[in-house]
This record gives sequence, C-alpha cells and structure tokens, in this order.
Amino acid sequence: MVFSSLVFIYLFLPISLIFYFISKNRTYRNSILIILSLAFYAWGEPVWVSIMLFSGIIDYFHGLIAEKYRGKWQSKAALVSSITINLLILISFKYMGFIIENIEYITKVSIPYDGFNLPIGISFYTFQTISYVVDVYRGEVEAQKSPFKLLLFVSLFHQLVAGPIVRYKDIAQEIDNRIITQDTFSQGVNRFLIGLGKKVVIANNVGGISELFLKTELTELSILGAWLGILLFALQIYFDFSGYSDMAIGLGKMFGFNYRENFDYPYIAKSAKEFWRRWHMSLGTFFRDYVYIPLGGNRKNKTLNLLIVWFLTGLWHGASWNFIAWGIYYFVFILLENIILSKVFNKIPAVFSHIYLVIVVIIGWVFFYFTDLFYGLGYLGIMFGQGGNPLIDTFFEINLINNLYIILVAIIGCTPVLKTLEKYIREALSQQTKLYTSYYQIVRPIINFTILAVATVLLIETTYNPFLYFRF
Repeated sequence: MVFSSLVFIYLFLPISLIFYFISKNRTYRNSILIILSLAFYAWGEPVWVSIMLFSGIIDYFHGLIAEKYRGKWQSKAALVSSITINLLILISFKYMGFIIENIEYITKVSIPYDGFNLPIGISFYTFQTISYVVDVYRGEVEAQKSPFKLLLFVSLFHQLVAGPIVRYKDIAQEIDNRIITQDTFSQGVNRFLIGLGKKVVIANNVGGISELFLKTELTELSILGAWLGILLFALQIYFDFSGYSDMAIGLGKMFGFNYRENFDYPYIAKSAKEFWRRWHMSLGTFFRDYVYIPLGGNRKNKTLNLLIVWFLTGLWHGASWNFIAWGIYYFVFILLENIILSKVFNKIPAVFSHIYLVIVVIIGWVFFYFTDLFYGLGYLGIMFGQGGNPLIDTFFEINLINNLYIILVAIIGCTPVLKTLEKYIREALSQQTKLYTSYYQIVRPIINFTILAVATVLLIETTYNPFLYFRF
C-alpha cells in the first residue's frame, strides 16, 4: 500500500484515525498503531512482515544486553552481533544476487541462485534498528524494556517503507507521552496534502514526460532532449521523495509523532557538500554519525573515510554498479571542494557556484537513473554532443511547449519561493486578527480540498504510481 493511493486516502487512513482516537489510553493507542502498521506493511507482501519482526525482536534483546553490560565485553558483543545479523539480512535480500553475478563474471562459473524479492523498506528499518542498538551501547538512550514499544518504533507505518530514517532517541519520549492538539493535527493534515500534491500532481506528471526522453533510443535523441529528460527526472525524484517525506511527517503529526525534516530545498545549494546537507538528510546524518565519525571523521584518514561513506551511500541505494559509480562521483566532487573548489567559490559570485552544483547534480542523476552503466555513459555522450545527434528536434520542441507550464511549476516548487511568499502573507495577516483567522479557517481548507480533489482525479486515471525510493 502506498500513501498516494485511493485505498489509503479514503479507506485505510480514515479507519486508522477513527480507531486511534476512540480512546485516549496510551497502551490502547500504541497497540492500535502496531496493528495498523503491520496491516499496512502486510498489505502487499505479508510474508516479509516476519523479517521486520525478527529484526525488531533480535535488537530488543541486543539493546537490553548492551545496556546491562555497558562498558564490558558483553555489551560490545551485543553491538557487533546486532550489526552483523542486520547486515547479513540486508545482504541476503538486497545484495546477494549482485554479489553472485559479479563472482560469476570473474570466475566464469555459473552459480545456481533463484534470489528473493526485495522486502519493501528493508534498507530503512534495518538502519533504524542498528541505530537503536548503537545509541544504547553509547549510552545516548535507555534500552526499551517493552518489546511491544520497540516494535512500535520499528513498524510505524508513517515512515516504514521509505523513510525518513527515524532514530529511536528522537521519538522515545513520544512513544510514552504524545500530545496531539487541534493545531498540530491540522498541521499534519496540511503537510500530508502538500506531500500528496508533490507526488501526484507534480512528480507523476514530470516523470511521465521525462520517460519520453529517457527511454528513447540514443540514436533518435537530440542533445537538448537528453538534457531535458534528465532535468525532468531530477525534478521527479525530488518531488517524489520529498513528497513522501512530507506525507510521512504529516502522518506522524496526526498521530502525535514529530519526525525530523528530510529535505531542505537541495537544488538551491551551491556545492555538492551543501546539496547533501539538504538532500535525504536522515541518510546523510546516519552515515555521518554511525560510519564517518567512528572511522575517525576529520581527525584521521579523512579522505579514506569519505570514500568509504560515499561508496556505502551509493551501494545503499541499490545493488548495481551504477549506484556505486554515483556514490564515487559525489566523493570526487566533495573531495575537490574540500581541497580547492570551496576556496574558489568564496571568491566568485554565488550564481556561478550554483550553476556548477546544478550541472553536477543533473549529470549525477544520469548515473543514478540508468542501471546499465555503459548505457548511462552513452546517454552522457549524447548530452555533450558525441554521436552527431542534432542539437534540437521536433520531438523536443513539441514536448517542451506542451508541458512548459508543469515544468515551470516544478522548477519554482523546488525553491523556497512559495514558502517565503506564504510566510510573508501569514506575517502580514497576523497583524489583522480577522484576516488571519479567515486564512486558516477558509483559505487554507480550500487549498487543501483543491489539492485533494485534483490528486483524486489524477489517481482515478492512473493505476501505477509507486514512490521511487520503494525500490531502495
């Protein structure tokens, strides 16, 4: 089940809210959330619920041991055991086929292997349970004594299948003591609908246009068509993933949980380093806190530590060489920025560093999109004029003109322009109580209803609109 589906919006979510708010008893609400979360996850893949449950139960005991024997070898053994078991599960389901494929290529020996379907969300909840045990081991949080409360943390359907990566210490207090007011619930609804609009109205539409170019034979693609195709994919993946994060954060607020932000307008960044401080922030901070700093961070072997982090960042996104190349690609640019580029950017107008970042990111998405690395390199060649393809053709002109409005909306939407405008209006209205009240009681509900109505119509017309990060 996905958030951007009619079943979720008009059936699962209303039923969930009704059952959740029937009682204010915390034990009842936690139990309902667990049941709802397991039902949500089992909707499409019931068999894989067992993997998530196993991971949660194993790390419940690991956490208890890590706390009880903190400072002793048993605690470290529990930490190592947790990391090992969780990574083995992740490798078995996500990377084993990739490993065997490369072994076969090197040895020229065929290895019988049927493989598994990738359990949705395994990359996210695996990292969450690992972070829980690590934080208990470090003494940053107390071990959860109730297995059901830890299961609630692991299985919360708001962020279960595509993040953001939520750390136990961020919501530990809210598991036992959640405060839901009319205002926070309203904020949750607003945020959910913003995410729904991002996904259904913008991401799905620009994604459909981008595929017209990205799936065209390279020999039939114009140079500007190649650039437009990957630019539209850049917009699609931003609105798709940030839309999901908005919906997850909004759902969390409806049920009393406050999740950290996962995106902060990454396309306005002026360097690759800044881009990754704004893009998928929960993943970036995970690798920083649990890989980069423990390896030595900036203190020793900085370059090697950076390489390891970006290799793992690429690999986390998928079991394919193109994702590894994508991770190494960012390692190279961040390393160059650390050595020399940052000094150059400080001496030139900011617009040039921003143009640099946009070009770097757009090229990077080519590596990300094409799982066939050599085909992706061929696409890059077209972008830079190799192959003798025309600069522009009728196909490019027609699709650009016919879809210019949605492209402009998407470009404006990935900047803080609308947020800044709303803030300005809100501050102006706050000086006049009646207008301020009218905005939140009349205007905002109208905006929300419009988004919901448009999204509903679009969802009725489509049968397939999964979130891109479901496959990771």
